[in-house]
Order: sequence, then structure tokens, then C-alpha cells
Amino acid sequence: MMRDFRKRKTLQDLFNKKTESLPSEINMNTMSSDLSEMEQQLKKLFENCSDFVIRPVYVMDKVKILLIYIDGLIDTNMLDEVFLKPMLFERRPQGLEEVSSLGQVIEQKLIAITQVQNVSKLSELADGILKANIGVVIDGETKAMLAGLPGFEKRSIEEPATEVTIRGPKEGFTESLRTNTTLLRRRIRSTKLKLESFTIGELSKTDVVIAYIEGIATDSLLKEVRLRIERIRLDALMGSEMLEEFIEDVPYSPFPQIQNTERPDILVANLLEGRVGIIVDNTPFVLVVPMTFWSGLQAADDYYERFIYTTFIRFIRFTLFNISLFLPSLYVALSTFHPKLIPTSLLFSVAAAREGVPFPAIIEALMMEFVFEGLREAGVRLPKAIGSAVSIVGALVIGQAAVQAGIVSAPMVIVVATTGIASFSIPRYNFGTSIRVIRFIMLILAGIFGLYGIVLGFIALHIHLVCLRSFGIPYFSPVAPQIPADLKDVIVRLPRWTLNKRPTFLAGKDKIRFPKGQKPK
Repeated sequence: MMRDFRKRKTLQDLFNKKTESLPSEINMNTMSSDLSEMEQQLKKLFENCSDFVIRPVYVMDKVKILLIYIDGLIDTNMLDEVFLKPMLFERRPQGLEEVSSLGQVIEQKLIAITQVQNVSKLSELADGILKANIGVVIDGETKAMLAGLPGFEKRSIEEPATEVTIRGPKEGFTESLRTNTTLLRRRIRSTKLKLESFTIGELSKTDVVIAYIEGIATDSLLKEVRLRIERIRLDALMGSEMLEEFIEDVPYSPFPQIQNTERPDILVANLLEGRVGIIVDNTPFVLVVPMTFWSGLQAADDYYERFIYTTFIRFIRFTLFNISLFLPSLYVALSTFHPKLIPTSLLFSVAAAREGVPFPAIIEALMMEFVFEGLREAGVRLPKAIGSAVSIVGALVIGQAAVQAGIVSAPMVIVVATTGIASFSIPRYNFGTSIRVIRFIMLILAGIFGLYGIVLGFIALHIHLVCLRSFGIPYFSPVAPQIPADLKDVIVRLPRWTLNKRPTFLAGKDKIRFPKGQKPK
């Protein structure tokens, strides 16, 4: 034990001697003009970072500069070909006699290929390097330059997997923040499109951009969005879903109060109505605020098809929405408490099918719903090649086997399958998830109180929806409070030439989309 202790002590002494030359404390608010001291400070700051690179370079055989970057974040080919080779092999520019003017020459060289930013603090230099910039430090200078030369791999623009359209564009957001803002600029080529930047996370330092159109978004909404984002304090922001939980109004509500989308066209359409988009780096899902109940039931294809077809599909979608929410609970309530409300021939069929089933209807419904949700979740989590096959085959095999074994009745399988199909018609995944949760609550109320429980649940649900708000906007707008002028694009969609005004409850000063033109003959 003594030998081991002495050995450890000797190794510790060697380590202390090795690090005696390094500064014990690093002043992050200043930068040293001594290049050797700067190099030691940076090495200590990025200690044990194997991807951290410092390249000392002698320019004009006289002046030493340091090139600092993170390997993998920088396009080293562009750095070598466009910047280093001209600086190392070209002759000294005319008029360059003083060493102090070297910084201007380097800055001009960098400006020709990228954006350059001058920093005077070590903390700013470190943050810039971690954001895919290359740092340039010149001997004798108390400032450094940051040049953006990003070269990391990123996913190309593809069709969104969660929001597929037939006639709409096939472009979707990616994990690159700048790519996402570019997709917006391609669609709104106006200086009124504003992109304000924020940084969130003590460790991650994630870039967040809020997008809005000046004059259309209200000042009160913008102020509220800025306030909620600025007061977030956490170590790392991993994606937009984390940000959503910090800024939503009622976190314990089953309904989402913030819309998310992968489609640039949907975001642009919302910006043109007066909403605000929140783009988070490293995630393809963009948040849109405020969200209303009716936004969760609208799909992108509603605006790429003719209004007659769109209105017809919306009626079907709203009907399927109600079936998804109430059908299992109605079946349980009628078969258990109110059989007289069922037509006689249908009642005989249901009673014959349920003969021999050992469980009451409520237990039977909960079992089947639980199994169906399990199959749905398995289909989502498994690889695509086998996920759909497992969910479909599993549902058929389990349903058929359960009926033959007498564990559940055939009408219950039909009811649960119809409910599942109806739930797939809800365009927004997070909105559909809230309906799936409420369906179980309705089932329990129907199994205890019958139709009275369904009515009580229906009333409580509507009271909650009417009282719910998203960034100060009533969740049921424009139906409650009712705004007749804004009902042209809620349950029905009227022709585009009638939608010449933006939603009153959202838009700011600029409320007119286009002057009301002549109707087509």
C-alpha cells in the first residue's frame, strides 16, 4: 500500500511540474498580445479535446499566426486552397512594411471567401470556434478574427416524412439552421421577413431564430415570444421539443398549444397570417405560435386542392375525429347501460356476439384499445421494412384469435378497428396523440356512468378548450369567441378570392392580403 501511494504521489508531482508553465486561471474577458501565452491559454481551455487543432503558420517568413479550429466543423480544403496558399506563396503586397498591417491583409483575404468578425475577448473566440468558425490570432495583436468556414456533413433537403402532400412542394426542413432560413427566404423575398437570433444553453449554446413578417405579426405577440425565450435557463437545448415545453402556456393540458411542422410552405402560410415561427438549430421541426384547435385538424393538401374537394374532405375529417374520440365510449355506454336505445335487430346481433365473453364491455374495450395502441407504437418504433407488416399482421392475427377464443366479441373488434382508422385521419401527430389519451378517459366515464359520463366528459372537455390559450390567443378562435369574418377557413374553406383578409385575431397592422378582386365568371 505504501509503495502504491508513493508511486501515485510521484506521478502527481510529475503532472504538477508539467503544468506549472500553464496559467492557473484564464481571463476570458481579455486576449494577450503574446502569441505563446495565447497558445497556452487555448490549450488549457480546450484540454482533453482531441478534435481541437492549433496550426502555427509563419506568414512572409516573419510573422507567426495561429489558426484555431475544431476538426470536422471546418472546410479544411477551402482553408488550404483559398487562404493559406496565397498567404504563404505569394509575394508580400506592396506597401506592407509594418507588421501591424498584416491583420488588415489577412482580413481582406478572408473577406473574399467568407464573413469575418473581430473579437477582443477569449470567451468570444472560444464560442466562435465552437460554432464552426476558424480563429486567426496574430502575434502582437490583442484581437482575433473569426471566419466562417463550415464544412461539417449535413442532411440534404428531402420530402418531409410526417407531412406528405400530393400536389405540394417536396422540400422539408433539415437539421441545419441556415438551410432552414434559406428555404424561408426563397419563398418570402422581402425585407419585411425578419429573423431574430438567440442563443440558449450554457453548454450547448444552441442557436434559435424567431421568424416573423414585420407589420403582420403583432407587437404584443413578438414581445411575449422574446420574453419566454430569453428567460429560459438550462445547460443544453437539444431540440425544438425541449423549447416547446418551456414556453407553452398550460403544460398539463393534453392538447398541444404550439404547432410544429417540417414544411417551409406551411410555416410561410402561418407567417402570412400573423403567426411567429421558432427555428431551432439541429432539428427539422419548426415551432409555430400561437396554435388554435382548428390548426390541428388542417392539412397541407387543404390549400393545394380546389375548395369544393377541400371542404368535403374537412367534413369527413371532422366526422372521423368525433368517431375516434367517442365511438368506443358510446358502444360501452349503450351496450352496458342503455340497450333500449339500440335497434332491436342490432341488439340481438350484439347480444349473440357477446354471449360467452367473460369480461364486461368496459374491460373488453380497454383491453382492445391497449393492444391496438401497443401495435401502433410497435409499428412506429420498429424499422420501416418490418414495422408496417408487424402492425397489420399483428392486428389481424390477435383480433381473429381473440374472437375465436371468446375473449372479446366481434363487434368490439370492429369498433376498435374503426376507431383506429379514424384516428389516422388527424393530420397532426401530436394533436392525434392528445385525442388518444382523452379517448381512454371517455371510456372510463362511459363504463362508470354511461351516457351521463360521456356528456359530463364532453362538457368538461369543451370548458377546457374554451378556457385554454396559446400565447394570449383563445384556443377555440375564431369560433369561441366567434369572429364571423374569420370563419371562411375553419370548418369549410371558401374560394381563395374570398380570403382577401388575414385572420382578425392574429394579424397586426397589415390585415389585407390583396384587394378584393372580381369573382370568376
